[in-house]
Formats: sequence, C-alpha cells, structure tokens
Amino acid sequence: MADQSSSGSRIRSRGKRRKAPTKSRRAMTVAGWSLAGLVLIGGSGLGYAYFKLNGNLQGVDINAALGDDRPQNVDNGSMDILVLGSDSRSGANGEYGVDEGAARSDTAMVVHVYEGHKKASVVSIPRDTLIDRPQCADGEGKTVSGEKRAMFNTAYEVGGPACAVKTVEKMSGIRMDHYIEVDFTGFKKLIDELGGVEITTTKPINDSKSHLDLPPGTHTLDGEQSLGLVRTRKSVGDGSDLGRIQLQQAFMKAFINQVKDVGVFTNPKKLLDIADTATKAIKPDSELDTVNELMSFARGLSGLGAQDVHMITMPVEYDPADPNRVVPLKAASQQVWTALAQDKPIPASAVKDSAGDKGDAGTVVRSR
Repeated sequence: MADQSSSGSRIRSRGKRRKAPTKSRRAMTVAGWSLAGLVLIGGSGLGYAYFKLNGNLQGVDINAALGDDRPQNVDNGSMDILVLGSDSRSGANGEYGVDEGAARSDTAMVVHVYEGHKKASVVSIPRDTLIDRPQCADGEGKTVSGEKRAMFNTAYEVGGPACAVKTVEKMSGIRMDHYIEVDFTGFKKLIDELGGVEITTTKPINDSKSHLDLPPGTHTLDGEQSLGLVRTRKSVGDGSDLGRIQLQQAFMKAFINQVKDVGVFTNPKKLLDIADTATKAIKPDSELDTVNELMSFARGLSGLGAQDVHMITMPVEYDPADPNRVVPLKAASQQVWTALAQDKPIPASAVKDSAGDKGDAGTVVRSR
C-alpha cells in the first residue's frame, strides 16, 4: 500500500488523489449516477457554454467543514464518492410531499472507482439504517450533537452534506474524495433531456404512492416515470426500502447504458442542453464546482459501462426491536469497507446473509 497522509484530497483525471487546496474555497433519488451524464459535457469548452455551465454550479466545501477529523488518505489510485439523492419537498419538489422544513438523504450510495478507473463498486446505504451518528458541524458552522440509534438519513437532515459525509466516513473508515447531491426535479429533467431510459419490466408495477403504473414489457420511461420507479416500494419485493434499493440499482444500470448510447457529440445543441440540465441538477463538493474540474473528473469515468459496475446494498438485518428499521451486520459490513479501502472487489460472502440481498425486487426491472 502506498504512503498514507492525513491531508485533504483532490482528484486528477489520471486517477491520483490530490492534495488539499491551499486556500478555502466556496462552501433521487437514484440520480446519483447522473454524474455519469456529466461525461457528456466533455468538449463543450466554448466561452458562452463555459460561463453558462459554470454559473449553474454551487459547491459545498466539505474539507473546510470537516477539518482534520477524517480517515487518512490512501494514494492507491482509487476514488470514493458519496452520492446523495435529497428528498427536499421545497420549491419545485413540493409535489412529492409536504415541505416539513428539512431535507433527508432519500438515497445514499458510496461509489468506489478502482485504480485504473475500469471498474467500480456501488454500496447503497438504506436510509432507515440505525447507526451511531457522530457529532458534526452543520452548514452554518454550528455543532450538531451525535445520537445513538439514529436513522442514517437524519445526518443530512440535521447537518447537511458535511454531516452526511462525516457519518459515512465514521461508518466505513474510508475518506470520501468527493460529494455529489441530486434532487428530484433535476433528476426528472436530466432523464427527459436524455430522451428517456429504456427498461423491461418482468412483472406489473402499480404503486399509488409513486404514481407509477407499468404492465410487463419494454418501456421508455420519461423523467416523471423514472422518478416514480426509483421511489416505488409498496408494490415490489417485500414492500420495504430494501426492495426499492434493488429497483434503483437495476434502473441505474439502464441509465448508465442510456448515457453511453446517446450520440450527443455530433449535436452541439443537444450536448449543451444535457450539460446545462446536469450541472443544474447537482450540488458537488467545492473541488468539482467548476466546468474544468467536472470535465477532468468525468473523463476519468468515461470508460465505465453498466457491466463494469458492481452494485450491492450494505449488509443489514431487520432490527429486532423495530421491524421497520435495519441495523448493519457488523462483520459483513466490515468486510465490504475493508475490501474497498484496500481497492479490492467486494467478496460475495459479505452479502450472502444480508436482508438487502434477499427478495426479488431486483429482477422486476431489466436493462438492455
């Protein structure tokens, strides 16, 4: 293993971890993999497009918020990204529920890109997982007390992106190199700009909560339908969030295929429209909040296809005290995090006893 350091990190396109900047910089659901859509902005460096896209980006300075209380950097050429889908009901997202004044991380994924950037593993963290949330600082610098047996998604609710990152780092022992957040509205618009996502359903899906009604067969889902699919839980599997995660992972593979199949490089207007939508849809960390930084980052992921991405759910079991919640399987979860920390594949044995690996929700949706 290469030398370790406690300094901050930045990522170059060749996949090496970078040192922290010398100065402080500007502080889906399932749309998480919409960062793959950012690959499509490569080559749109013309003046007008540059300033238009740059103006869309609003970064959050995770390094400044967390300081030195973080796992060590390991310079092994890999990269770890926390991708969150925010379930804020404010503004344009209000149609999906009542605005209760705070957002939660409706979807959370740790994306580990292996050295060489030819393979990746994605670990979904169930939002209802009971964890020991660490003390952290919110976006305004105020201290938020830690809490035992708190639901995972409350970390974002009480402390924003920095608290979510710190919680994941405490759980995994892995330093997150980047953070990317996507909201409901941005997700829908990105799917529509891509021309929809083609999936095949093996069973009917009829979910009144997500407003989705699909018979078995092949469908090209628009943004609204795609959002409905990744929010569906009651009509698939066991009706839990674990079944919904399986649906989300199946949809993400279809989404990645769609992104790679869209021939936008021969259509400058299409390219700009997609890049404009993608940069409005996300809130990245402050090391990815310029077009140049995103282009460098995206080029490093451009070789990944759906077949190169291994997706699992963090090993969990239903909480004996509350069947509506799950708790991590400690030994199995540690197997997962250790494998990623060492830049190794996740062993199949880590998920064989996990509640998240059971059920048939993942077989309901297939991609090409």
